[in-house]
Amino acid sequence: MTLEIVHGSSGPDESRNGAGLRAAPRGNGLKALVVDDEVSICKAMERALASAGYDVVVAQSGESALAVIREEHVDVMLVDLRIPDMRGDIVFELAAATQPHLAYQTIFMTGDITDNAQALICACRCHYLQKPFDLDDLTSAMAAVAPKVRDLLA
Repeated sequence: MTLEIVHGSSGPDESRNGAGLRAAPRGNGLKALVVDDEVSICKAMERALASAGYDVVVAQSGESALAVIREEHVDVMLVDLRIPDMRGDIVFELAAATQPHLAYQTIFMTGDITDNAQALICACRCHYLQKPFDLDDLTSAMAAVAPKVRDLLA
């Protein structure tokens, strides 16, 4: 299967807090924030990324995602373009204003292949994954972004 990632140029120890966020810390890995309103997608992505060594925080709304961004450092954000309370590109803009590295360390996920959706993603100059995608595609996309994060941390 080929990786649908385009640059914008053309577990059991889960815990919950009052903001509806779930975190599954896993060692010293990079922290990934997954923003998607679909519970099954969040769980699958959380498991796949945790297995690949990432610390994962899940937010099922734009407001919950922004609460995470305000409270803690996030290395990479994966955000659905369509979230009921806030469009993914708005989450992206607000997150990047708070944590500027997220302007380059965000991956959009979308099942929306309209011209408008493509234009929003291209305007943000971010990578994206076309839904549905294999979890292998997810980990490949993260691997493509993660070296840039590690370079920034060095």
